[in-house]
Amino acid sequence: MTKLLIDTDPGVDDALAILMAFADPAVEVVGLTVAAGNVGLHHTVRNALRLVETAGLDLPVHPGCPAPILPPPPSAAFVHGEDGFGDAGLPEPARRASSVHAVDAILEAARRHAGELTLVCLGPLTNLAVALMIDPTLPSRVPRLVVMGGAVDGRGNTERIKAEFNIGFDPEAADIVFRRWPHFELVDWEATLAHGIPFDRLDDWLTAETPGARLMRAIAEKRHAWVRAHRSATHSHLADALAMAVVLEPALVAEAEERHVSVSLVGEHTRGMTVVDWTCRTGLAANVRIARRIDQAGFERRVEGALRAG
Repeated sequence: MTKLLIDTDPGVDDALAILMAFADPAVEVVGLTVAAGNVGLHHTVRNALRLVETAGLDLPVHPGCPAPILPPPPSAAFVHGEDGFGDAGLPEPARRASSVHAVDAILEAARRHAGELTLVCLGPLTNLAVALMIDPTLPSRVPRLVVMGGAVDGRGNTERIKAEFNIGFDPEAADIVFRRWPHFELVDWEATLAHGIPFDRLDDWLTAETPGARLMRAIAEKRHAWVRAHRSATHSHLADALAMAVVLEPALVAEAEERHVSVSLVGEHTRGMTVVDWTCRTGLAANVRIARRIDQAGFERRVEGALRAG
């Protein structure tokens, strides 16, 4: 059975990704480590607790870093709602967060499950970067790291044009991870744009009377309305869900490229940009496997299955 530790900043699409992991009987989620990102840490931790309660699981939620290495942080509250869950007025979770910091939880899980842990990063990389600074040998115990982040062709989704939100939120943290983790998998924003799900199809799945679908109906309404209004979109682009599909079913990746990728820390329009050495000019070894094309039917099957799971 695959053991997953999910580092996250819920977030509507984070919520769907986590429900996908919970719904997979071949996966054991050993914990959620939480960072600030889409909204502040208070909200992201509370949202993670709500997800665990919705799934009826006994699972630790570890609060992590409340800000990027170099604040102030941006925010995606205009898309996800001030509370990150669409301002849906959900009740307070009964569960309480763990007293163990997310960074310590990452290090401890890597020791306890050495050689068998998959680490999934769905938000800014602050927690992982701090863990790497404390213990540079961490990658030797984690055989698989999958990161949702970046825009490898420079089509970002932030005001800095070239930067994607997760990497742009904390470029210094991303730089640490990209330089110190020998090799990992990347599902970027442009892959997300290429694998949208039609709203009418997603809306149909959301009518399911399951705990997960009811939660997603409540929290996704504001995000979907914003996307339709501001982007005239016909498809929902679910970055974290796409990354989780790759985690759960690696064979869904139909095309990938091995390249050296770094993170720009400077520039009015380029700070937070993922810089890909497409033509091997640097002579540096590939450190990232970039997912370029993913089986759309398989991805949608994973999403529908999670929403219809009892």
